[in-house]
Parts: sequence; structure tokens; C-alpha cells
Amino acid sequence: MKATYHKYMLEFKRPSGTSRGIMTEKETWFIVLEENGKKGIGECGILRGLSADDRGDYEEKLNWACHNIHLGETALWETLLEFPSIQFGLEMAFLSLKSENPYLLFPSAFTATSKSIPINGLVWMGEPQFMKEQIEEKLDEGFDCIKLKIGAIDFEKELELLHFTRSHFSAEQIEIRVDANGAFELSEALDKLNQLHKFQLHSIEQPIKKGNPEAMKELCEITPFPIALDEELIGVFSIEEKEKLLQKIKPQYIILKPSFVGGFRGTQEWITLADQYKIGWWITSALESNIGLNAIAQWTFLQHSKMPQGLGTGALYTNNFECPLEVSKGQLWYNKAKKWQSHLLDKL
Repeated sequence: MKATYHKYMLEFKRPSGTSRGIMTEKETWFIVLEENGKKGIGECGILRGLSADDRGDYEEKLNWACHNIHLGETALWETLLEFPSIQFGLEMAFLSLKSENPYLLFPSAFTATSKSIPINGLVWMGEPQFMKEQIEEKLDEGFDCIKLKIGAIDFEKELELLHFTRSHFSAEQIEIRVDANGAFELSEALDKLNQLHKFQLHSIEQPIKKGNPEAMKELCEITPFPIALDEELIGVFSIEEKEKLLQKIKPQYIILKPSFVGGFRGTQEWITLADQYKIGWWITSALESNIGLNAIAQWTFLQHSKMPQGLGTGALYTNNFECPLEVSKGQLWYNKAKKWQSHLLDKL
């Protein structure tokens, strides 16, 4: 078996704002496996400044993994515990190589185009008018669940945007999730949660920065509406550490990004623990290309979650890969009539 890795820069259609700044491009890496005339592809969806494996030796570790591909999927996964995006890329690549179609990893009613996955419509941070336009666009597109990134502009303006949305749509009509990306200061977090509560929000992701477990535990105990942990899960590698975190903080929800938590195997560990402790969860992409998004969507469908998932990121880039995934009326569909970009594997 031969393994190679390839860097690829995804270009945003328009600069996208988070509480950590404006993004104009997104780095990703592909692992391509070749054996007996067949090829398989996996995506290592690293997000600089956030991923646990954003380290100086990242490419060195990718190179090592490709040179030691003979060790096999399980041994590599266990050896690369501190490199979750590489774990995921290898896991995906091995599945792809074994599959008759390198992009059809988990055949199901979803890939047969008979069933879809409910997703939330993502509204990026920016000037109030831009955010308002996005909200109106998502509602026009038929989404009944939207997720707003907050924490980058003036909080009062963000409250005005929520008021605008709620003045037109009730909580029964539109579910609103907000994501603070850890932007709230410890001293102000509860006050801001109380101000947000009047808009009947579904949940808030990561109100304060990760690494403050005592403060997060207290917030989860007294919050007026549910808190979902996101960044808090990054860098928590062993099952023992995962269980300890959930036992301590007791969040209402956790949000799982396979590229950040060790692929499907790592995600499944979190799901098993969450179910054990009666904690809700949903799965989200981490700005991967359509290669990674395709794998995540296929696996997510098999988890039979009825909650809207965070998988609507395929249209963000100017140079993404053509694929069968498409969004319609707040649902992610796998349209068999649409083909993968021709000769994609031959180009890498």
C-alpha cells in the first residue's frame, strides 16, 4: 500500500467572521491511499488556531503516518491520539479504499436519495445589516433552525438582531441556536445569558473560553437556557478524560466535530458517554471541504439523531469539489444525479 498527503487551500466566497477573527481561506490536507489499482481519500480537517493538533510538527506527523501506513488503521489511530484530524483523515481514507465507490463510505437511505438530514442554517458574524440579510436568506430558504455566531460585534446589536428575528418568527416557527465561541468574560457571562433568554433560544455554544471547568460547571447549573460544550472537548483525548469532563461540568449538550475529536471512533466515544449521562448531542462539520463533509454526513445519518445537525458548510468556498451533497429547505440531501468532480483523485 502506498500513502501520500497533499495540502489544499480552500478559499471563502466572502470573508467569514468568528469571535477569533475574519477567515478568508481554510487550510486542509488530504491523504490518498493506493493499493491494487484502487485509491482511497481522506481529509485531515485542521483548523489553525483551534484544532488540538495545530502544532509545528503537523506536516512531519502526516509524513510519518504515510511512511508507516503498513501499521494499519487501528495502530495508527492509537499512536496518533494527539492528532485527531490525522486520525480522521486516515480513518476516512481506509474506508474509502475498501469501498467500491471511494466516496460512498456508508450506504444508506441517505445515499440512496430517499431520506435527508435536518440541518441548521449558519449565520456568520459581521456588520448588523449583513447578519440581517443572512437571517432573511436562511428563512427564505426554508430553514426552521438557524445558528447565529455571536461575540464579535457589539452585544446590543446582536440582541437587536435576535429581536428582529423573534419579532417575525416565534420559537415554534424557528429554532435559534447561538454560538459565542468562548467570547463572554467570566464576570459577564450569566448576565448575558439572562439577556439572551428572553428570545427563547434553543441553546448557546461555549459561552466562556475552554479551560475554566469550575466556572462552566456553575454556569451549566444556573443557566436560564441550555449550554452546549464545543471547544471544551478539544484536546480531551482519553475515554477517562472525556468521562471526567462530562461528570464535572454536566452540560445540557455537547457538539461533536469528527475532525476535532478523533474521527468516527472518537466521536462515538463521546456519544456513548453523553447517552450514559443523559446529555444531548449533535454533529457539526469543521469547515472541511466536500470530501470530509460527505463522509461526516453519511456517518451522521446512521446515528439516527432527530435534531438539526451542523452540516451546511459545503457552499462556503469558491474552489470546493463538486459532489452529490445539496441543501434544500433546511435539509441536506445526497443527490445521486449529481456526480463527483471528475478525476479528482487523479489530480492529487
